[in-house]
Amino acid sequence: DVPEIDIPELARVHAEGAVLIDVREPDEYTAAHVPGAALIPLATVPDHLDEVPSQSTVYVIGAVGGRSRRAAEYYRARGIDAVNVAGGTKAWMEAGRPVSTGLEP
Repeated sequence: DVPEIDIPELARVHAEGAVLIDVREPDEYTAAHVPGAALIPLATVPDHLDEVPSQSTVYVIGAVGGRSRRAAEYYRARGIDAVNVAGGTKAWMEAGRPVSTGLEP
């Protein structure tokens, strides 16, 4: 079972510096993403496992919650405390939260 948080809770933990992983495709990410989210497309999650912190909770976001749930399941099966973001980036934008475009530095 994968724990989930909603957008207000994501906004709170994001403001505190939580690690956020966006598992959408690069074109989706560059169009709009939560500022500071790291891009690790779902298909490449196993290849980038060493880039994901294992000592703290990580939050996983996708477009609406399906891909991020699968990624969070994968992380959790490997001992990483991963939490799915319900509603995904779509819900973040619908809530009027800020977005970034392009690739993060």
